[in-house]
Amino acid sequence: MVMKTTGGDHGGASKGRGAPANPEGRFESTVRESVEDGWPADREAQPSRPPTVVTIEPAKTVLSRHDSPDLNFAQSVNPYRGCEHGCVYCYARPSHAYLGLSPGLDFETRLFAKEGAADLLRAEISNPGYRCEPINIGSNTDGYQPLERERRITRSLIVLFHETSHPVGIVTKNALVERDIDLLAPMATKGLVAVSISVTTLDNGLAHRLEPRASAPMRRLEAVRRLAEAGVPVGVNVAPVIPFLTDHEVEPIIEAAAQAGAKWASWTLLRLPWEVKDLFREWLETHVPLKAAHVMSRVREMRGGKDNDPRFGTRMTGEGIFADLLRRRVDKARREHGLGKGPPVLETTAFVRPSKAGQGRLF
Repeated sequence: MVMKTTGGDHGGASKGRGAPANPEGRFESTVRESVEDGWPADREAQPSRPPTVVTIEPAKTVLSRHDSPDLNFAQSVNPYRGCEHGCVYCYARPSHAYLGLSPGLDFETRLFAKEGAADLLRAEISNPGYRCEPINIGSNTDGYQPLERERRITRSLIVLFHETSHPVGIVTKNALVERDIDLLAPMATKGLVAVSISVTTLDNGLAHRLEPRASAPMRRLEAVRRLAEAGVPVGVNVAPVIPFLTDHEVEPIIEAAAQAGAKWASWTLLRLPWEVKDLFREWLETHVPLKAAHVMSRVREMRGGKDNDPRFGTRMTGEGIFADLLRRRVDKARREHGLGKGPPVLETTAFVRPSKAGQGRLF
């Protein structure tokens, strides 16, 4: 029987973290439960600020492919596993269970960095059989999470895309993306890049509790402005829309995005796969107990009576009266502010196949 050193249920909210607990993943063979035994709490075993631990992952490949009809790209690269942003609602949390770690606090404190990602990708796109298609960064975990400031793995990938004129789509909720404008701007002149910045709420207090280590909402909108001014196609993803908590902000977010220079606005309904549903319920009870039952009731109304709906076609936007109302509201706000529904189609004909031995020069 193997016990995780950071496992167990810490109970309550940890400062600077999104998950209220660290439950076992669905593949674990043991279950632990905190009990009150009358002794003072062990502060070292239950830290108020769990540290971030980074492991270098010796990946053999970094390019992933999928056939989901819900997404506008077929290839992606994820420089990191886990995400320090700590968004409690993150649909990627369950992926940590495959590593024998918790989708709770482990997901935001036990991180894995693919330091050789650019070299691996260079080898993959150098293959004579490789067919150029846009590659997305940020489909699972955020490539511009705080760890990127030090590790610069995403930067190394952008260097490779710049060198080879390879199209790339970026999804992030961190203003750190501005750092790479020196590469993104010249790529934009060739139609090689599009950036989507996710904005969940304009309320700083709520954002800090929902996504504690992501950039503040106004800072994300400032990143939209700076990218737009540099000529980089940029849009906003209103995501996730959370019933009774953030759904009233759909129109203000789209208006603010348009004023900042966004060219499109997309949206995604809250998704609660696997362990995320229990983490999110506990977060609701901790932070907004009077709204908790209302939020989950509306979620189920939009998810066919369940907490989550994984089906293609409905998993991103839900179904039913309230989902249809959200769609109409988003469409109306887009029309009022002259925004499109999604990013532009990226150029694939300019791709120059790299040599496997080449090295980027702009780290």
